[in-house]
Amino acid sequence: MSPVKAPSKRTLKKIAEKAAAAPVHKTSDYTEIPKLTFEIKMFSPEKGEATIEQKLLALYQLQQIDSQVDKIRVIRGELPMEVADLEDEVLGLQTRINNYIEEARQLTEQIAAKKQAIKDSNSLLKKYGTQQNNVKNNREFESLNKEIEYQQLEIQLSEKRIKEYTGEYNAKIAIIDASKQTLEERVNDLKNKKGELDNIIAETEKEEAHLMKNSAKAASIIEERLLTAYKKVRANAINGLAVVTIERDACGGCFNKIPPQRQLDIRQRKKVIVCEHCGRILVDVHLLDLLK
Repeated sequence: MSPVKAPSKRTLKKIAEKAAAAPVHKTSDYTEIPKLTFEIKMFSPEKGEATIEQKLLALYQLQQIDSQVDKIRVIRGELPMEVADLEDEVLGLQTRINNYIEEARQLTEQIAAKKQAIKDSNSLLKKYGTQQNNVKNNREFESLNKEIEYQQLEIQLSEKRIKEYTGEYNAKIAIIDASKQTLEERVNDLKNKKGELDNIIAETEKEEAHLMKNSAKAASIIEERLLTAYKKVRANAINGLAVVTIERDACGGCFNKIPPQRQLDIRQRKKVIVCEHCGRILVDVHLLDLLK
């Protein structure tokens, strides 16, 4: 076998230009919106209740509609959760920044207070120095000397505190700046995710509303007992399937084998039969043909 020849630079350039010129669709992964492939069939028997076949058909068409709604919601994927998480993160960052700003403000006040304390101590030192020149005995001199030493220690302590507070203040400012940058990035991410989600919703909400209307319409012709059972099974099923067909002699939900006699009963559509393993309602694969 001859070796595969690598494309030339000219060929690669043409491919790149062609790709760049192609239209970009941000929601290209979401444009395939599932459509309902049949019309809702209503039943209004003149006497008595609907037949078993009509009940099964009503359940089956409800399942088909609800499955289409599920597909639309899968199309949206985890975007709603991502948007919610980003909103929480943005709110948390804003709160954290506000807290750091308040702490920085308090440090500024403490630095200003220590600077004022140094000014006050210097004023006292000047005052005590003048008084020392006018003392009448050693006792007064020693007393003033202790006050001068005390004020000098106060100045040293205040300078030490100013240095500490300034270091903390600078650290807070650095954290605030970094947090603001992170916040800006998260806000942009949130804006993009919201835009993406809004586009998907705009593409799917009309079809979803139409399907939900048909779902309510289909549910209205199902007796309460069967509808309750359907909703319960559907809520517990991972794939949302409560009504399934027989596929390769097995349940279309849990894939356990269905005995031949039970399959025959299902095809006859004379009673509502559920899977012994998963509890899903079993219907004939050709039942949907009655809707066409």
